[in-house]
Amino acid sequence: MADTSGSATSKKMGFVMPEKMQLHLAMLALQFGYAGFHVVSRAALNMGISKIVFPVYRNILALLLLLPFAYFLEKKDRPALTWNFVLQFFLLAVVGITANQGFYLLGLDNTSPTFASAIQNSVPAITFLMAALLRIETVRLNRKDGISKVCGTLLCVAGASVITLYKGPTIYSPTPPLQRTSVPMLMNLGDANGKNWTLGCVYLIGHCLSWAGWLVLQAPVLKKYPARLSVTSYQCFFGVIQFLIIAAFCERDPNAWLIHSGGELFSVFYAGVVASGIAFAVQIWCIDRGGPVFVAVYQPVQTLVVAIMASVALGEEFYLGGIIGAVLIITGLYFVLWGKNEESKFAKAAAAAIQSPVDHCNNNRPTSHIKSSLAQPLLASSTENA
Repeated sequence: MADTSGSATSKKMGFVMPEKMQLHLAMLALQFGYAGFHVVSRAALNMGISKIVFPVYRNILALLLLLPFAYFLEKKDRPALTWNFVLQFFLLAVVGITANQGFYLLGLDNTSPTFASAIQNSVPAITFLMAALLRIETVRLNRKDGISKVCGTLLCVAGASVITLYKGPTIYSPTPPLQRTSVPMLMNLGDANGKNWTLGCVYLIGHCLSWAGWLVLQAPVLKKYPARLSVTSYQCFFGVIQFLIIAAFCERDPNAWLIHSGGELFSVFYAGVVASGIAFAVQIWCIDRGGPVFVAVYQPVQTLVVAIMASVALGEEFYLGGIIGAVLIITGLYFVLWGKNEESKFAKAAAAAIQSPVDHCNNNRPTSHIKSSLAQPLLASSTENA
Protein backbone atom coordinates (compact mmCIF):
# COMPACT_ATOMS: atom_id res chain seq x y z
CA MET A 1 0.00 0.00 0.00
CA ALA A 2 2.83 2.37 0.88
CA ASP A 3 4.59 1.63 -2.40
CA THR A 4 1.44 2.34 -4.39
CA SER A 5 0.81 5.68 -2.72
CA GLY A 6 4.48 6.61 -3.10
CA SER A 7 4.30 5.78 -6.78
CA ALA A 8 1.14 7.82 -7.20
CA THR A 9 2.73 10.76 -5.42
CA SER A 10 5.82 10.60 -7.60
CA LYS A 11 3.63 10.52 -10.71
CA LYS A 12 1.79 13.64 -9.59
CA MET A 13 5.08 15.42 -8.88
CA GLY A 14 6.47 14.39 -12.26
CA PHE A 15 9.46 12.37 -11.00
CA VAL A 16 8.63 9.10 -12.79
CA MET A 17 11.50 7.86 -14.96
CA PRO A 18 11.01 5.17 -17.64
CA GLU A 19 12.66 1.86 -16.79
CA LYS A 20 14.74 1.98 -19.98
CA MET A 21 16.23 5.30 -18.88
CA GLN A 22 16.85 3.86 -15.40
CA LEU A 23 18.75 0.96 -16.96
CA HIS A 24 20.95 3.24 -19.07
CA LEU A 25 21.73 5.50 -16.10
CA ALA A 26 22.46 2.47 -13.89
CA MET A 27 24.86 1.02 -16.49
CA LEU A 28 26.64 4.36 -16.90
CA ALA A 29 27.00 4.65 -13.13
CA LEU A 30 28.29 1.07 -13.03
CA GLN A 31 30.97 1.81 -15.65
CA PHE A 32 32.08 4.90 -13.74
CA GLY A 33 32.22 2.80 -10.57
CA TYR A 34 34.38 0.13 -12.20
CA ALA A 35 36.54 2.77 -13.89
CA GLY A 36 37.17 4.38 -10.53
CA PHE A 37 38.16 0.97 -9.17
CA HIS A 38 40.93 0.59 -11.79
CA VAL A 39 42.33 4.02 -10.97
CA VAL A 40 41.98 3.69 -7.19
CA SER A 41 43.57 0.23 -7.20
CA ARG A 42 46.57 1.47 -9.16
CA ALA A 43 46.95 4.42 -6.80
CA ALA A 44 46.80 2.05 -3.80
CA LEU A 45 49.51 -0.19 -5.26
CA ASN A 46 51.76 2.80 -5.83
CA MET A 47 51.17 3.90 -2.23
CA GLY A 48 52.68 0.56 -1.19
CA ILE A 49 49.63 -1.45 -0.10
CA SER A 50 50.23 -5.21 -0.15
CA LYS A 51 48.81 -7.11 -3.14
CA ILE A 52 47.64 -9.82 -0.71
CA VAL A 53 46.28 -7.64 2.09
CA PHE A 54 44.28 -5.51 -0.36
CA PRO A 55 42.03 -8.36 -1.65
CA VAL A 56 41.63 -9.76 1.88
CA TYR A 57 40.15 -6.49 3.14
CA ARG A 58 38.19 -6.03 -0.09
CA ASN A 59 36.45 -9.41 0.19
CA ILE A 60 35.80 -9.02 3.92
CA LEU A 61 33.97 -5.75 3.24
CA ALA A 62 32.07 -7.28 0.30
CA LEU A 63 31.07 -10.26 2.47
CA LEU A 64 29.83 -8.03 5.30
CA LEU A 65 27.79 -6.02 2.79
CA LEU A 66 26.27 -8.97 0.90
CA LEU A 67 25.66 -11.37 3.80
CA PRO A 68 22.56 -9.70 5.32
CA PHE A 69 20.89 -9.32 1.91
CA ALA A 70 21.72 -12.93 0.98
CA TYR A 71 20.36 -14.24 4.28
CA PHE A 72 17.06 -12.34 4.34
CA LEU A 73 16.21 -12.01 0.63
CA GLU A 74 17.00 -15.60 -0.39
CA LYS A 75 15.58 -17.57 2.53
CA LYS A 76 13.01 -19.29 0.31
CA ASP A 77 15.24 -19.76 -2.75
CA ARG A 78 18.32 -21.10 -0.97
CA PRO A 79 18.66 -24.93 -1.09
CA ALA A 80 20.19 -26.87 1.78
CA LEU A 81 23.97 -26.60 1.98
CA THR A 82 25.74 -29.90 1.31
CA TRP A 83 29.43 -30.84 1.19
CA ASN A 84 29.13 -31.09 -2.59
CA PHE A 85 28.00 -27.44 -2.77
CA VAL A 86 30.74 -26.40 -0.32
CA LEU A 87 33.37 -27.97 -2.59
CA GLN A 88 31.90 -26.25 -5.66
CA PHE A 89 31.82 -22.85 -3.93
CA PHE A 90 35.43 -23.35 -2.79
CA LEU A 91 36.58 -24.14 -6.35
CA LEU A 92 34.61 -21.19 -7.74
CA ALA A 93 36.38 -18.98 -5.20
CA VAL A 94 39.76 -20.32 -6.36
CA VAL A 95 38.98 -19.31 -9.95
CA GLY A 96 36.70 -16.28 -9.54
CA ILE A 97 38.16 -14.64 -6.43
CA THR A 98 41.74 -15.74 -5.70
CA ALA A 99 43.13 -16.26 -9.21
CA ASN A 100 40.97 -13.53 -10.76
CA GLN A 101 41.84 -10.77 -8.28
CA GLY A 102 45.41 -11.92 -7.75
CA PHE A 103 46.29 -11.89 -11.46
CA TYR A 104 44.51 -8.55 -11.86
CA LEU A 105 46.58 -6.81 -9.16
CA LEU A 106 49.84 -8.31 -10.46
CA GLY A 107 48.98 -7.20 -13.99
CA LEU A 108 47.81 -3.74 -12.97
CA ASP A 109 51.01 -3.20 -10.96
CA ASN A 110 53.08 -3.74 -14.12
CA THR A 111 50.90 -1.95 -16.70
CA SER A 112 48.24 0.74 -16.35
CA PRO A 113 44.50 1.08 -15.55
CA THR A 114 43.59 1.83 -19.17
CA PHE A 115 45.14 -1.33 -20.59
CA ALA A 116 43.80 -3.45 -17.73
CA SER A 117 40.31 -2.23 -18.61
CA ALA A 118 40.92 -2.69 -22.36
CA ILE A 119 41.99 -6.32 -21.99
CA GLN A 120 38.89 -7.03 -19.89
CA ASN A 121 36.76 -6.40 -22.99
CA SER A 122 38.00 -9.79 -24.25
CA VAL A 123 36.21 -11.68 -21.44
CA PRO A 124 32.94 -12.29 -23.41
CA ALA A 125 34.91 -13.72 -26.35
CA ILE A 126 37.06 -15.92 -24.08
CA THR A 127 33.91 -17.07 -22.29
CA PHE A 128 32.36 -18.03 -25.63
CA LEU A 129 35.55 -19.91 -26.63
CA MET A 130 35.63 -21.87 -23.34
CA ALA A 131 31.91 -22.68 -23.58
CA ALA A 132 32.42 -23.91 -27.16
CA LEU A 133 35.39 -26.10 -26.18
CA LEU A 134 33.41 -27.59 -23.28
CA ARG A 135 30.42 -28.19 -25.63
CA ILE A 136 28.25 -25.90 -23.52
CA GLU A 137 27.69 -23.72 -26.58
CA THR A 138 27.27 -24.87 -30.18
CA VAL A 139 29.21 -23.10 -32.96
CA ARG A 140 27.34 -23.05 -36.29
CA LEU A 141 29.80 -22.00 -38.98
CA ASN A 142 27.13 -22.31 -41.67
CA ARG A 143 25.28 -19.29 -40.19
CA LYS A 144 26.25 -15.64 -39.88
CA ASP A 145 25.92 -15.64 -36.09
CA GLY A 146 28.45 -18.47 -35.73
CA ILE A 147 30.91 -16.82 -38.14
CA SER A 148 30.53 -13.50 -36.31
CA LYS A 149 31.29 -15.05 -32.91
CA VAL A 150 34.36 -16.86 -34.22
CA CYS A 151 35.66 -13.71 -35.96
CA GLY A 152 35.02 -11.67 -32.82
CA THR A 153 36.96 -14.16 -30.71
CA LEU A 154 39.91 -14.07 -33.12
CA LEU A 155 39.92 -10.25 -33.07
CA CYS A 156 39.96 -10.25 -29.25
CA VAL A 157 42.85 -12.71 -29.19
CA ALA A 158 44.70 -10.58 -31.76
CA GLY A 159 44.10 -7.42 -29.72
CA ALA A 160 45.32 -9.01 -26.49
CA SER A 161 48.40 -10.30 -28.34
CA VAL A 162 49.19 -6.81 -29.71
CA ILE A 163 48.90 -5.25 -26.25
CA THR A 164 51.15 -7.93 -24.78
CA LEU A 165 53.86 -8.13 -27.45
CA TYR A 166 53.97 -4.56 -28.77
CA LYS A 167 54.11 -1.54 -26.50
CA GLY A 168 55.06 0.95 -29.22
CA PRO A 169 55.88 4.64 -28.99
CA THR A 170 54.10 7.09 -26.69
CA ILE A 171 51.08 8.55 -28.48
CA TYR A 172 49.89 10.85 -25.72
CA SER A 173 51.52 12.19 -22.59
CA PRO A 174 49.87 14.65 -20.15
CA THR A 175 51.26 18.17 -20.29
CA PRO A 176 53.57 19.27 -17.46
CA PRO A 177 50.96 21.61 -15.86
CA LEU A 178 48.56 18.67 -15.62
CA GLN A 179 51.15 16.54 -13.87
CA ARG A 180 51.86 19.26 -11.29
CA THR A 181 48.63 18.66 -9.45
CA SER A 182 47.78 20.01 -6.05
CA VAL A 183 47.87 16.44 -4.71
CA PRO A 184 51.51 15.25 -4.93
CA MET A 185 50.47 11.72 -3.93
CA LEU A 186 48.83 11.24 -7.35
CA MET A 187 51.74 12.45 -9.47
CA ASN A 188 52.88 9.90 -12.06
CA LEU A 189 51.09 7.01 -10.34
CA GLY A 190 49.95 5.81 -13.77
CA ASP A 191 53.50 5.52 -15.04
CA ALA A 192 54.63 1.90 -15.43
CA ASN A 193 58.28 2.76 -16.04
CA GLY A 194 60.63 0.26 -14.43
CA LYS A 195 57.98 -2.50 -14.52
CA ASN A 196 57.76 -5.54 -16.79
CA TRP A 197 55.04 -4.53 -19.28
CA THR A 198 54.93 -7.88 -21.10
CA LEU A 199 54.71 -9.86 -17.85
CA GLY A 200 51.97 -7.51 -16.65
CA CYS A 201 49.93 -8.16 -19.79
CA VAL A 202 50.41 -11.92 -19.32
CA TYR A 203 49.06 -11.57 -15.77
CA LEU A 204 46.07 -9.62 -17.11
CA ILE A 205 45.38 -12.35 -19.67
CA GLY A 206 45.46 -14.83 -16.76
CA HIS A 207 42.95 -12.54 -15.01
CA CYS A 208 40.64 -12.62 -18.05
CA LEU A 209 40.97 -16.42 -18.38
CA SER A 210 40.08 -16.80 -14.69
CA TRP A 211 37.12 -14.46 -15.02
CA ALA A 212 35.82 -16.25 -18.13
CA GLY A 213 36.35 -19.65 -16.51
CA TRP A 214 34.41 -18.47 -13.46
CA LEU A 215 31.49 -17.38 -15.67
CA VAL A 216 31.42 -20.74 -17.45
CA LEU A 217 31.77 -22.85 -14.29
CA GLN A 218 29.28 -20.76 -12.32
CA ALA A 219 26.41 -21.34 -14.76
CA PRO A 220 25.76 -25.02 -13.89
CA VAL A 221 26.19 -24.30 -10.16
CA LEU A 222 23.52 -21.57 -10.26
CA LYS A 223 21.08 -23.98 -11.93
CA LYS A 224 21.37 -26.31 -8.92
CA TYR A 225 21.71 -23.52 -6.34
CA PRO A 226 19.56 -20.62 -7.64
CA ALA A 227 20.53 -18.02 -5.04
CA ARG A 228 23.02 -15.58 -6.58
CA LEU A 229 23.68 -13.46 -3.50
CA SER A 230 24.26 -16.52 -1.34
CA VAL A 231 26.61 -18.08 -3.91
CA THR A 232 28.59 -14.84 -4.11
CA SER A 233 28.73 -14.56 -0.31
CA TYR A 234 30.08 -18.10 0.01
CA GLN A 235 32.70 -17.34 -2.64
CA CYS A 236 33.78 -14.14 -0.84
CA PHE A 237 34.13 -16.14 2.39
CA PHE A 238 36.28 -18.83 0.79
CA GLY A 239 38.24 -16.17 -1.09
CA VAL A 240 39.18 -14.53 2.22
CA ILE A 241 40.28 -17.93 3.61
CA GLN A 242 42.38 -18.66 0.52
CA PHE A 243 44.10 -15.26 0.53
CA LEU A 244 44.82 -15.66 4.27
CA ILE A 245 46.49 -19.03 3.57
CA ILE A 246 48.61 -17.39 0.84
CA ALA A 247 49.42 -14.52 3.21
CA ALA A 248 50.68 -16.99 5.81
CA PHE A 249 53.47 -17.94 3.39
CA CYS A 250 54.02 -14.75 1.38
CA GLU A 251 53.12 -11.82 3.66
CA ARG A 252 54.68 -12.26 7.10
CA ASP A 253 55.34 -8.59 7.77
CA PRO A 254 52.80 -7.41 10.42
CA ASN A 255 53.11 -3.81 9.18
CA ALA A 256 51.66 -4.85 5.82
CA TRP A 257 48.28 -5.37 7.52
CA LEU A 258 48.17 -1.81 8.83
CA ILE A 259 46.44 1.00 6.94
CA HIS A 260 49.05 3.74 6.77
CA SER A 261 47.11 6.56 5.14
CA GLY A 262 43.67 7.87 4.31
CA GLY A 263 44.32 7.05 0.66
CA GLU A 264 44.85 3.35 1.45
CA LEU A 265 41.72 3.30 3.63
CA PHE A 266 39.66 4.90 0.86
CA SER A 267 40.97 2.45 -1.77
CA VAL A 268 40.10 -0.59 0.38
CA PHE A 269 36.65 0.81 1.19
CA TYR A 270 35.99 1.65 -2.47
CA ALA A 271 37.08 -1.80 -3.69
CA GLY A 272 35.00 -3.70 -1.13
CA VAL A 273 31.84 -1.61 -0.99
CA VAL A 274 31.55 0.04 -4.42
CA ALA A 275 33.40 -2.32 -6.82
CA SER A 276 32.27 -5.58 -5.17
CA GLY A 277 29.09 -5.07 -3.14
CA ILE A 278 27.12 -2.27 -4.81
CA ALA A 279 28.36 -3.02 -8.34
CA PHE A 280 27.30 -6.66 -8.08
CA ALA A 281 23.78 -5.72 -6.93
CA VAL A 282 23.38 -3.15 -9.73
CA GLN A 283 24.69 -5.60 -12.34
CA ILE A 284 22.24 -8.32 -11.26
CA TRP A 285 19.33 -5.86 -11.57
CA CYS A 286 20.48 -4.71 -15.02
CA ILE A 287 20.95 -8.28 -16.29
CA ASP A 288 17.50 -9.21 -14.96
CA ARG A 289 15.76 -6.22 -16.61
CA GLY A 290 17.90 -5.56 -19.69
CA GLY A 291 19.57 -8.90 -20.40
CA PRO A 292 23.25 -9.92 -20.49
CA VAL A 293 23.88 -8.50 -23.98
CA PHE A 294 22.65 -5.06 -22.89
CA VAL A 295 25.05 -5.15 -19.93
CA ALA A 296 28.02 -6.37 -21.99
CA VAL A 297 27.56 -3.66 -24.65
CA TYR A 298 28.42 -1.02 -22.05
CA GLN A 299 31.81 -2.61 -21.22
CA PRO A 300 33.87 -0.48 -23.67
CA VAL A 301 32.45 2.68 -22.06
CA GLN A 302 34.45 1.70 -19.00
CA THR A 303 37.69 1.70 -21.02
CA LEU A 304 37.02 5.24 -22.28
CA VAL A 305 36.19 6.51 -18.78
CA VAL A 306 39.29 4.81 -17.34
CA ALA A 307 41.48 6.42 -20.01
CA ILE A 308 40.19 9.90 -19.15
CA MET A 309 40.34 9.40 -15.37
CA ALA A 310 43.80 7.81 -15.44
CA SER A 311 45.17 10.58 -17.62
CA VAL A 312 43.79 13.36 -15.40
CA ALA A 313 44.35 11.78 -11.98
CA LEU A 314 47.40 9.59 -12.55
CA GLY A 315 49.26 11.26 -15.43
CA GLU A 316 49.04 8.06 -17.50
CA GLU A 317 50.68 7.89 -20.92
CA PHE A 318 49.09 6.14 -23.90
CA TYR A 319 51.09 3.84 -26.16
CA LEU A 320 50.44 2.88 -29.79
CA GLY A 321 50.33 -0.88 -29.09
CA GLY A 322 47.73 -0.44 -26.38
CA ILE A 323 45.49 1.73 -28.56
CA ILE A 324 45.64 -0.70 -31.50
CA GLY A 325 44.98 -3.64 -29.20
CA ALA A 326 42.06 -1.90 -27.49
CA VAL A 327 40.40 -1.12 -30.85
CA LEU A 328 40.77 -4.77 -31.96
CA ILE A 329 39.38 -6.09 -28.67
CA ILE A 330 36.39 -3.73 -28.62
CA THR A 331 35.62 -4.54 -32.28
CA GLY A 332 35.82 -8.24 -31.46
CA LEU A 333 33.54 -7.75 -28.47
CA TYR A 334 30.81 -6.25 -30.65
CA PHE A 335 31.19 -9.05 -33.23
CA VAL A 336 30.60 -11.61 -30.46
CA LEU A 337 27.65 -9.67 -29.03
CA TRP A 338 26.09 -9.23 -32.46
CA GLY A 339 26.48 -12.96 -33.08
CA LYS A 340 24.85 -13.77 -29.74
CA ASN A 341 21.97 -11.44 -30.56
CA GLU A 342 21.45 -13.02 -33.99
CA GLU A 343 21.62 -16.51 -32.45
CA SER A 344 18.87 -15.49 -30.03
CA LYS A 345 16.73 -14.32 -32.99
CA PHE A 346 17.28 -17.65 -34.79
CA ALA A 347 16.27 -19.54 -31.63
CA LYS A 348 13.09 -17.49 -31.20
CA ALA A 349 12.16 -17.91 -34.88
CA ALA A 350 12.72 -21.67 -34.69
CA ALA A 351 10.67 -21.90 -31.49
CA ALA A 352 7.86 -19.92 -33.10
CA ALA A 353 7.91 -22.20 -36.17
CA ILE A 354 7.67 -25.30 -33.98
CA GLN A 355 5.07 -23.75 -31.72
CA SER A 356 2.79 -22.63 -34.55
CA PRO A 357 1.52 -26.08 -35.73
CA VAL A 358 1.28 -27.25 -32.11
CA ASP A 359 -0.93 -24.27 -31.27
CA HIS A 360 -3.11 -25.00 -34.30
CA CYS A 361 -3.64 -28.60 -33.22
CA ASN A 362 -4.20 -27.78 -29.53
CA ASN A 363 -6.60 -24.86 -29.59
CA ASN A 364 -8.72 -26.63 -27.02
CA ARG A 365 -5.81 -26.62 -24.47
CA PRO A 366 -5.03 -22.96 -23.75
CA THR A 367 -3.30 -23.61 -20.41
CA SER A 368 -0.54 -25.85 -21.85
CA HIS A 369 0.00 -23.35 -24.68
CA ILE A 370 0.68 -20.53 -22.24
CA LYS A 371 3.16 -22.60 -20.23
CA SER A 372 5.17 -23.71 -23.26
CA SER A 373 5.36 -20.22 -24.75
CA LEU A 374 6.61 -18.80 -21.47
CA ALA A 375 9.29 -21.46 -21.04
CA GLN A 376 11.18 -20.68 -24.25
CA PRO A 377 12.43 -17.14 -23.43
CA LEU A 378 13.67 -18.38 -20.06
CA LEU A 379 15.66 -21.10 -21.76
CA ALA A 380 17.17 -18.62 -24.21
CA SER A 381 18.07 -16.26 -21.38
CA SER A 382 19.76 -18.93 -19.28
CA THR A 383 21.73 -20.15 -22.27
CA GLU A 384 22.85 -16.62 -23.01
CA ASN A 385 23.95 -16.15 -19.42
CA ALA A 386 26.16 -19.21 -19.72
